Amino acid sequence: MGRQRVAIIGATGSIGTQTLQVLRDAPDRFELVAYAVGRESAAVQELAAAHPGAQRFVGLSGLELSDAILGAAPDLVVAAATGLAGIHATINALHAGAAVAIANKETIVAGGELVIGAARSAAAQRGTSVLERLRPVDSEHSALWQCLAGESVDRVERFWLTASGGPFRTWDASRIANARFEDALKHPTWKMGGKITIDSASLVNKGLEVIEAHRLFEAPMDRISIMVHPQSLLHGAVSFTDGSMKAQIGAPDMRVPISYAMNYPQRSEQPARAVSFADMRELTFEEPDLQRFPGLAVALAAGEAGGAAPATLIVADDIATSRFASGEIPFGGIPALLRDACDRFGGRAAPESVEALSSLRDEVQAFSVQWRPA
Repeated sequence: MGRQRVAIIGATGSIGTQTLQVLRDAPDRFELVAYAVGRESAAVQELAAAHPGAQRFVGLSGLELSDAILGAAPDLVVAAATGLAGIHATINALHAGAAVAIANKETIVAGGELVIGAARSAAAQRGTSVLERLRPVDSEHSALWQCLAGESVDRVERFWLTASGGPFRTWDASRIANARFEDALKHPTWKMGGKITIDSASLVNKGLEVIEAHRLFEAPMDRISIMVHPQSLLHGAVSFTDGSMKAQIGAPDMRVPISYAMNYPQRSEQPARAVSFADMRELTFEEPDLQRFPGLAVALAAGEAGGAAPATLIVADDIATSRFASGEIPFGGIPALLRDACDRFGGRAAPESVEALSSLRDEVQAFSVQWRPA
């Protein structure tokens, strides 16, 4: 078997750069044929020098990005950019026969049936599973996927996602609502991009992950639970109907789920340090506090509501985190903005096309940019 042809969307972001590390460690298995970035930078120039044979695309989105990426004929597309810029490329890559390693929860949460439907169609054509075509890269969803290996989904009782609790895990509600931007970036465990770090501080990210698991594993929202686990060693677990539970444990290193998705169905050589039993002397778990973290409550409610609510949540959150980062709204304004946006737009039917999703995005963005705290 020859090397897999890999394309990366969002090559200079946190996931993109770690994907490149996995590629460099396995030159006999992978070949970078194309990569897309939002803008030129010194990191892009270094990437171009390291991979002179790969096609480079800068500042593209929508169908233009899709056509450019698929023109390189990849076997595997790593969707690592934030936002909805890569949704066309994700859907069209699946239709074109490429597998997609998805690290972009916005595409799955907002795109909903559009993305999962494309994955189902691709899986049916190849006689494989949906998850072989649309491979989760989020550490928690990779953990659930690994726990399902060799199992029948109809024997699953419950899915468990873990959360570190973020930097405000022990703060009271008033202190959280008035947290500073620099405080929100002090994640205790993971090194990630700015937006996802803020989302992790508010726990909105965990609500998005529940919706993502609901989509990927076709599980009811009420059968997906969250446990706060500050040690960040157990990333996810699955309970089965016979009373058994399987959990995936590993170091908090994103190269592990990236490598699992890229090498599936095989495992690679060790990309990260192994966890020892000494590391697991004290593993603690607690339920999340929806009163202190109202953004999580809003996100879970949007997932339960369905329709246009998840897409509204994604778009409003993108604007809310940006406005918090720029000092326009306080940290407590994030869940308030999300709640008001979902109240206004969430009752609509789910978008039935990428064009309808784009139209909803424009409306929610306009509302969120003008929103002011009560």
